Amino acid sequence: MELREFYIFSVLFLNSILVSVNGCEKARYDNYRVYELFIANQEQLDLLKQIDEYPDGYRIIEYPGTVNKDVQLIVPPHKFADFSELVQTFQIKSRLMITNLQEVLDNEQPNLKRSSSFDWTRYWKLSEINDWLNQLVIEHPNNTELIKIGESYKGLEILGLKLNIGKVSGKKQVIFEGTMHAREWISGAVVTWMLNELITSEDPDVKELAATYEWIVIPVVNVDGYEFTWKSDRLWRKTRRPSSLLCFGADPNRNWDNFFNKGGTSLNPCSDLYAGSHPFSEPETKQYSDYIAKLPNLSAYFSFHAYSQLLMLPYGYTHELLENYDELYEIGLKALESLRSRFRTEYRLGSIANIIYVATGSSLDWVKYNLHTNVTYAYELRDRGQYGFVLPASQIIDTSLETFDSIVTIMKESKIKGII
Repeated sequence: MELREFYIFSVLFLNSILVSVNGCEKARYDNYRVYELFIANQEQLDLLKQIDEYPDGYRIIEYPGTVNKDVQLIVPPHKFADFSELVQTFQIKSRLMITNLQEVLDNEQPNLKRSSSFDWTRYWKLSEINDWLNQLVIEHPNNTELIKIGESYKGLEILGLKLNIGKVSGKKQVIFEGTMHAREWISGAVVTWMLNELITSEDPDVKELAATYEWIVIPVVNVDGYEFTWKSDRLWRKTRRPSSLLCFGADPNRNWDNFFNKGGTSLNPCSDLYAGSHPFSEPETKQYSDYIAKLPNLSAYFSFHAYSQLLMLPYGYTHELLENYDELYEIGLKALESLRSRFRTEYRLGSIANIIYVATGSSLDWVKYNLHTNVTYAYELRDRGQYGFVLPASQIIDTSLETFDSIVTIMKESKIKGII
């Protein structure tokens, strides 16, 4: 075969792979196991880095970044024997969390007919969330406005809703950011529940809160990735723009222009932690950041992720504490009490780098560092690993209730301290 023919054959072969990878055939995880590993030393951490670079079916869930941390690892059936040998050789403490991941995925949604009315007994597709946002504007024209942030790589609209009771100009603005990472479905569900509560609640405290501020709510930032989790791979994390010949997407929460690619990222385009080729390489983060930067009165920013039950402050790029850390930490302690009060749900509090791992290029760091927004928190919502990213829909309402309790507390305490 001549060189030119070989080249053409190679391109056609790789294109066929791309079609398969990018198609709509749904990934299944039959008999895949999920283990929790305790990473006790640098050698074990280096092993994880090797697995991330050359996974061969393994999948790291939330890379730990430092030693003395737990990490969950998805192990495919063909790696069971290799995995047993690895944990013995490297003396890694492991615990089996899930014996058949596909069963957990199958049980995530209730076995009910899809209702025409939007509620929080199930998770909803992107088109259904967008239809609901449009319906809210129709039902509440005097208080709401549809926001069109922009379009994704695949041409999907990134929509949000602005709630301004009476449409009074000059109010301080609050953002709820949801579903930056595609597989974190509980994030968007909680954000939509809280938006509904701000609009419909008869509780005097909530009504006052809703009327005092202008609320900007974006249920799904990573629209392409979220759509992909429904059609092809429930555990997809990144965006969907091609990042190399065989790989897709970048981590949108490592793609912001704030100490870009300085830690907690990967240079491998196939990695879940790939930050992108350059800051704001992804159209979703570029357009969303442009929108945020133009807001005249942004006073509070809340970013919702899953999972681990953490309430986090900036920064992720450094272990050093931000200027008003003590103030936000004190408010955060009261928020933890609110998170605990209904269902005894325990959260931990701290800066991103100190409580979870170094993570550069995040939206929260960018908002705090570049826009100097006073009140900035990120949530890692339920749970602590029993279900992980596949939290059953039966927990949406309880998760939303406790989260909103903490938001009310943060807003009240911030106002008392005069920082909002």
